[in-house]
Amino acid sequence: MHELAITQSLVKIALSKAEEAGALRIRKINLKIGRLTGYVPEAVEMNFEMMTPGTRAEGAELDIQWVPIRCRCRDCGAEYQSDELDLTCPRCGILSGQIIDGREMFIDSIEIDN
Repeated sequence: MHELAITQSLVKIALSKAEEAGALRIRKINLKIGRLTGYVPEAVEMNFEMMTPGTRAEGAELDIQWVPIRCRCRDCGAEYQSDELDLTCPRCGILSGQIIDGREMFIDSIEIDN
């Protein structure tokens, strides 16, 4: 259920930015969410739809772009992408991956009507 608190923060930030910009309404919110966050996209979308009626974000599209897990090998320096939690380097075969992407969640952009 941690999607509820995250979605509340997301809506609060988006509404605040829309108000600062003098927006009449928010058309679209573009999110980037790392695969390692564990967020369930359907839960974020459902919470978003429940929280926005009567606000500038009512009816807005929520576009979620998933950020893949990207690692850097601490031994050979190779950078590689992983869809699994296996951080083994494909170049040298050593399990020494340092995660450099995949844990983030942020609003990439907000599309508004003025």
